[in-house]
Amino acid sequence: MTKILLVDDEPLLRRAFRTLLEATGHDVCEAGSAGEALACARNEQPSLIVLDLGLPDRPGLDVARELTRSQDRTIPILAMTGMSGGDIAAECAEAGCVDYLIKPVEPRELVRRIGALLGQPPTAAPAENRA
Repeated sequence: MTKILLVDDEPLLRRAFRTLLEATGHDVCEAGSAGEALACARNEQPSLIVLDLGLPDRPGLDVARELTRSQDRTIPILAMTGMSGGDIAAECAEAGCVDYLIKPVEPRELVRRIGALLGQPPTAAPAENRA
């Protein structure tokens, strides 16, 4: 079972994503702020971090930079942001994020991206549903 650190300041969104990720076989630890995220990453050693960029105590891109610099191993960071346009892809990459999603995040897309980042094969449809 892989451990995912889920960082978002919205408790309802965290709860929904936690439920989704646990249902797909992941162990989830949560953080609602930058400070909690840094502590959880250090203490829990997750396999992947899903990081909201709009945190109340510090910009998520700063958190990504610190996580990237401070970890003794590379932990992939999947950013989530409400911002679109500009050069968000370049900003995320510069901060150390390996991918990003624009909010609102489609649950299936979140699961698909996490699976891809963890090197898990895509879930096949049941035989009776295949064309």
